[in-house]
Amino acid sequence: MLNYIWAFMIVVGVIYGAATGNIEQVGNGAIESAEDAVKMCITMLGIMSMWMGFMEIARRSGLIAKAEKGLNPAINWLFPNLPMEHKARPHIITNIIANILGLGWAATPAGLKAMEELSKYKIPQHGEIIPSHISTNEMCTFLVLNISSLQLIPVNMIAYRSQYNSANPASIVAPAILATTISTLVGIIFCKIMCKKKIKTL
Repeated sequence: MLNYIWAFMIVVGVIYGAATGNIEQVGNGAIESAEDAVKMCITMLGIMSMWMGFMEIARRSGLIAKAEKGLNPAINWLFPNLPMEHKARPHIITNIIANILGLGWAATPAGLKAMEELSKYKIPQHGEIIPSHISTNEMCTFLVLNISSLQLIPVNMIAYRSQYNSANPASIVAPAILATTISTLVGIIFCKIMCKKKIKTL
């Protein structure tokens, strides 16, 4: 779908540029944008490589394992029906840690794996067997948690602001923490309300 949208926008831009006599500016803009895109990719590659390196150091040093133990009480509260031995559990925790550190690209593979495991080994909801085409409470909660994603260090936004010569790229940190904290709290409250509503209707 996105391919069709982008193709439509490009065609409309070219037609409008030709109709208004600005086709040369359209061509120049396309070339400049392509150059900016390459520069942005190089910038993001360096920043993500650095943070992924930090994550690997943290994993090998045992910091990630300690963080996982610290998150276990929160995971137990957020996913009360998720057994300790469930295969999705470590992927959920890895996803949350990566999101908190602002490593959205690193969080995505763990998130996909967690959702795959949750769909593969579905947890009975209040004694009911869940059909394969229906999402469980755990799947919905994890999706909302991943989307709202509390972030302490918005790495991507800092990189974008730095790329476009912001006077203070890191000034986004405090507003980002506030915004993602609120979005995460609202998401969690919504999930808890909906889960309890489901229980009452059974």
